[in-house]
Amino acid sequence: MHKVIVLDDLAQDGLDLLDQADDFEYEVRTGLKGDDLRNALNEFDGAICRSGVKLTPDVLDGVRQLKAVVRAGVGTDNIDKPAATKAGVVVMNTPAGNTLSTAEHAITLMLAMSRNVAPANQGLVEGRWDRKKYMGTQVAGKTLGVVGLGRIGLEVAKRAQALEMKVLGYDPFMSKQRAEELGIEHVDTVDGMLPHVDYLTVHTPLTDETRNMVNVTQLEILKPGVRLINCARGGIYNENALVEGLKSGKIAGVALDVYEEEPCTDSPLFGMPGVLCTPHLGASTEEAQTQVAVEAVHLLTDFLANGTIRHSVNVA
Repeated sequence: MHKVIVLDDLAQDGLDLLDQADDFEYEVRTGLKGDDLRNALNEFDGAICRSGVKLTPDVLDGVRQLKAVVRAGVGTDNIDKPAATKAGVVVMNTPAGNTLSTAEHAITLMLAMSRNVAPANQGLVEGRWDRKKYMGTQVAGKTLGVVGLGRIGLEVAKRAQALEMKVLGYDPFMSKQRAEELGIEHVDTVDGMLPHVDYLTVHTPLTDETRNMVNVTQLEILKPGVRLINCARGGIYNENALVEGLKSGKIAGVALDVYEEEPCTDSPLFGMPGVLCTPHLGASTEEAQTQVAVEAVHLLTDFLANGTIRHSVNVA
């Protein structure tokens, strides 16, 4: 009998699959940290998590029974992969499950920011008719820069093109020819893109290379009046640089769904004019939650039962 622990809230469809799986039993234990988390991991053969639990080196040290952990989602930065390797734990993710929902949210933030939807709504809630106060801008005819042309980045580019936007793209793993086939103007560097875009959206993991991709230095080369969107990972845009750019007027708007530390309820960006923020809602649709849960269960049960690995991020 294979034993599975579910460490974060998981869509019911995923739990139903675990109920139906032969030779599997599972427990849901959320909110675990430190010794409680490490001790729990030593009781199970496999684990499923989302972004809430943190599998850090101190948690994984001494783990012997656990064979695999599946992140029901795209990023795995809440799992220390070198520590998992050392512990003999295979790490997998579900890279496609929330693609469309996250792409849609990026476009939603871009449009809502451009038309001042949040403050205009708040004005009505507070009894004001501020029609003249909230002059917006249309996105048709504007240029969108997309950093990272993976699954999500390409879906964002496709939707932007449908909105009659010109799309510039940067991705070191995509050829110029392939980008052009997709109607995307390929650029060689992010900095080379910045002076030419009216909107910038990022769809990359948070790595040493992408951290602070837009910093104080980039404020000098950004096109005046640019608007920035981030539905990928907090830390790709430097928060202090965004504040400085907004105050100076160099940046016209910022829309964020992710933050360097989450949960985030206190930021100098919150409440600033031109800023629209949501609490990491990119994958928060019924469809995305179901898809990543079902895929996570399939990945883990296949691996534990048959040794089959798909979409692996790290193999110990």
